Amino acid sequence: MVVGVLALQGDFEAHAGVLIRLGAEPRIVRTPADLEGLDGLVIPGGESTTMTLGIEREGLAEPLRDLVRAGTPTLGTCAGLIMLDRDHLDVLDVRARRNAFGRQVKSFEADVELDGIDGGPLRAVFIRAPGVDECGDDVEVLGEIDGHPIAVSEGNILAVAFHPELTDDGRVHEWLVERIRERTASAEGQAA
Repeated sequence: MVVGVLALQGDFEAHAGVLIRLGAEPRIVRTPADLEGLDGLVIPGGESTTMTLGIEREGLAEPLRDLVRAGTPTLGTCAGLIMLDRDHLDVLDVRARRNAFGRQVKSFEADVELDGIDGGPLRAVFIRAPGVDECGDDVEVLGEIDGHPIAVSEGNILAVAFHPELTDDGRVHEWLVERIRERTASAEGQAA
């Protein structure tokens, strides 16, 4: 199981560490060639404007869109949620808002319950976290804080406004790994 971690900016190494603990092989993604043969994708947090410029500079926009639209299980965290939205890669039918909970000094941690993630609340780290202002009909809101969506899914995409890689709780990444397993089993069943 090879999971690409977009490594233009952000704490991609922490995501790679979580994936290794879950038995997946992370691959650093910086160019379109790095996307070849991936089973899953993580778009980490960072600064969305810098990430957008890096994606454009490296010619990654269309290859990323193609990969996600083909059904590749994808996890976007913090700025990764923004990158997936209508105004950026346009593969997740949401409109995100930068710094929805305030600037850096307003960063916080909270225990959050997410539908589809078993085992009780997760400790979530919000750093200049985005929010979701609009959701399309096929988008499922999995968790909220004060009525604001902080976790959404659509098809094989999970996007969260927080940084799951900054805690010891691997359940958000487990969601991704489980989707990859399901997709692989389905493909093998169809080939048989």
